[in-house]
Amino acid sequence: MKKIIVPIDFSDTSVNAAKYAIELAKNIPGASITLYHVYSSISFSALTSKDENSRQMVSEAELKALKNKIENGFDSISCVAEAGSFVESISEYSLGNHADLVVMGITGSSKITQVFMGTNTLNVIRNISCPVMIVPPDAKYTGLKKVVFTSDFKDVARTTPFASIKDILDTFKPKLDILNVDSEHFVELTPEFKIEREAMVDKLGSYDPEFSFLRSYDFLEGISSFVETRDFDAIITVPRKHGFLSQLFVTSHTKKLAYHSSVPIIAVPA
Repeated sequence: MKKIIVPIDFSDTSVNAAKYAIELAKNIPGASITLYHVYSSISFSALTSKDENSRQMVSEAELKALKNKIENGFDSISCVAEAGSFVESISEYSLGNHADLVVMGITGSSKITQVFMGTNTLNVIRNISCPVMIVPPDAKYTGLKKVVFTSDFKDVARTTPFASIKDILDTFKPKLDILNVDSEHFVELTPEFKIEREAMVDKLGSYDPEFSFLRSYDFLEGISSFVETRDFDAIITVPRKHGFLSQLFVTSHTKKLAYHSSVPIIAVPA
């Protein structure tokens, strides 16, 4: 996990994500960071090649000024500015440059802004082939010493991207908790859940995980309370069409966990 891309739109949130990524990268031998900015493309009829070059140069100059301001002793930072559509451009750039991780900020105080930003973030995650770390606006890097992996415990062996999750665990060596939230949990796990837990142990048992099965009729409320009462540094999740992240950006719990939490979320593509 050495090549890290940080999308920059020069907002406070994206700058904070860059600062977080820099501190993160300091703990990864041989890591490098690319500050990546996408500026909107304008039709050639409205923009001359000279104007286009000027926008490119201005964007690159702003990125380099930001780099000099926040590098904080980490010198493996490059700057790239491109014209285009943000989701398509970041997807193509990360694939073409074999990125190991994208670190991006997210913000939005109003419901409309939350939905817009959430959709943009989900589109990046769905169109990118590497893990995406979503950094809340006030998050400060203090290490990744303890993480929780949220799983639906459905067809674990086939649907869980264990190689990518192991890469994260091998890089940062955190204490691992594995959490399932379900309304069907009682005192004893069902045979189906026991089978899925064994499949998880088979793949991640060497990391000595602690399992938690939480009964809750509100999926996000269950995760929120679990995270808030324990000292986690990040949440690992595998996006599903109707899963954790999809719900996170369209419910009232968004503010509690994604926008006002200090806990980053690492989305690992299936």
